[in-house]
Amino acid sequence: MSEERRKRQEEREQESLPSQWPRRIAIAAVIVVVVASLVLFLRRKHNKGLDAFAQCLTARGAKMYGAYWCPHCDLQKEKFGSSFQYAPYVECGIKGSRAAAQVCIDAKVNHYPTWVFADGARVEGEHELEFLGQATGCALP
Repeated sequence: MSEERRKRQEEREQESLPSQWPRRIAIAAVIVVVVASLVLFLRRKHNKGLDAFAQCLTARGAKMYGAYWCPHCDLQKEKFGSSFQYAPYVECGIKGSRAAAQVCIDAKVNHYPTWVFADGARVEGEHELEFLGQATGCALP
């Protein structure tokens, strides 16, 4: 190949590169949108299942006693995600006080979180949702 021909070919290739960028950007944008949509869809589907799980815990008489200042309680709540709003939660912390709520004193709750089940069994600390499902008979999604 002659030197002049090689230069022309390189010039054509360089001219075509900028025209490919808009196409590549569009393809990348489509991929990002598809992946984001899929993640949101799967998360929503998962949350609906956890809604039912949290409602089942309530129906089966389980209760989680916790305090707003308790980091382990926060970790337990995070396992439910937005479905925690349906979980059977009892707040023991009283803002502006070191005392516990009377309902927690009556339930003899000394550590947070504490799960109390309908049969009177109780466990302290944060637990996996699978454990809570086994303890109550509630199915996870």
